[in-house]
Parts: sequence; C-alpha cells; structure tokens
Amino acid sequence: MKPKVTMIAWNQNDNYVVTAVNNHLLKVWNSCTGQLLHDLVGHADEVFVLETHPFDSRIMLSAGHDGNIFIWDVTKGTKTKHYFNMIEGQGHGAVFDCKFSPDGQHFACTDSHGHLLIFGFGCSRPYEKIPDQMFFHTDYRPLIRDSNNYVLDEQTQQAPHLMPPPFLVDVDGNPHPTKYQRLVPGRENCADEHLIPQLGYVATSDGEVVEQVIGQQTVDQDEQGLEPSILDGMIRQLQLQQDQRIGADQESASSGPQNGEGTPRRG
Repeated sequence: MKPKVTMIAWNQNDNYVVTAVNNHLLKVWNSCTGQLLHDLVGHADEVFVLETHPFDSRIMLSAGHDGNIFIWDVTKGTKTKHYFNMIEGQGHGAVFDCKFSPDGQHFACTDSHGHLLIFGFGCSRPYEKIPDQMFFHTDYRPLIRDSNNYVLDEQTQQAPHLMPPPFLVDVDGNPHPTKYQRLVPGRENCADEHLIPQLGYVATSDGEVVEQVIGQQTVDQDEQGLEPSILDGMIRQLQLQQDQRIGADQESASSGPQNGEGTPRRG
C-alpha cells in the first residue's frame, strides 16, 4: 500500500515540517532541504490533528483516532508527554481536534463521544462549577426550507438565528437549574421565571414519544392558570416581538403600514 499523508504542520519558527502518514507514523522534515530527520512512533491509528505550540518551536502536539494525544520535541524526535483518552465502559474515544491556549500552558481537545478535554497546569476548580453534560435543547431539532429555500426551524417555523436563546439541558434533555441557564448568551440578566423551560412530549422520527424542552413559560399563562399551548404560545410570542420591532422601524421611517400590520404571518 502506498503511504498517504493525512495531515501536515509547520513548527512555530517554520524550520521543521511534520507530516502524518496513514501508516501511523509521524515524520519530521527539514523545511529548507527536505531531508527526513525523525520518525515519531506511537500512534496506532490515523492522525488528523497536528498542532504547533504558540511560541515554543520545539513542541508539536498530535492526536488521532486511536485516542492517543502526544506532545513531541520535534528537534530531538522524542516523546515528551502522552495521554490516552479512555472512556469508562466504552473503550477509547477518537480525538478529532486540539488547540493550544494563547499562553501555551493549556490545550483543549474534542473527541468522538462529544467530550471537551482540557489539559494544562494548575487546578481544575474553575471548571467544576458547570455540569458534566451541557447541550442546547435545540441542538438536534429538524430543519425545513420555505418557498424561498431559506432554512427554518421545523417546530416554530422561525429562522434559527431569530429564535430565542436556547436552554441548557443534559444528554437526556432534562433542563439544568436557572444558575446555569444564565451562562447562555442573551439570558445573563433574565428574571428567574424566564429561566424555567417548559417541558412537553414530542414524537421522534421512529414513533417514540419522549419528554423534552419545548419553550419558555410565560408569566401570563402562570397567572391565568391556563393550560398553555406550547407551540402556539412560542409562535405568538416570537411573532409579537417581530411585529413590535418592525412596527418601531416603520414608525421611525414614517412610511409603510404601522405596528407591523403588513408583516406576513406564518400559520
């Protein structure tokens, strides 16, 4: 089998070029002469991540589908540090991407199981304030296209960028407490009652009915004691906001229909 290069990277001062080959070897070359200097041995599967240190020209990081993360000294051709991404009960997780921090003292990796791995100096206490599992409740919502071929959220019929800030949920779709919801951009200064998501039952593509976050409870519904129509309530709230915004723009321009009466509405 003819070897194929899967990834290539220059070191910080461009004196060396490192190539990852599909025979699981990393090769270090002199960038001026093209001379092969070192073969770096350690990976057991293909490597698609090569990251140079932001200011130390000796250091190069590699990571691959075998779950291994290596830090190399490319000037000597030696292994400086090794981590293995073992996941309890599931084997190893393939590492898909890595990046150094600007100060070079930390690096973060993402793997095939949706984990964010952070390595570096110091203690991990600052990272312990957030839950282990964090997803947006809209992460896996289906999309559709309208007559103009624009993308819309299937459930709310809204363009994704016009939808309200999403809620943070765990892997099963259960919402996190309000203190975590304030971590979402756009919800930093929300009142507590606006940080309580509304749960509903939704049928999945295979016919299974599951409980998941649908939208946001409103104070009016709580006060009136009415059984809310989840989808209608969200559409009504979003349309009202849009009408008010368009109405204000039209009023300032002193032209066109007022209060958003000319705004097309979706059924």
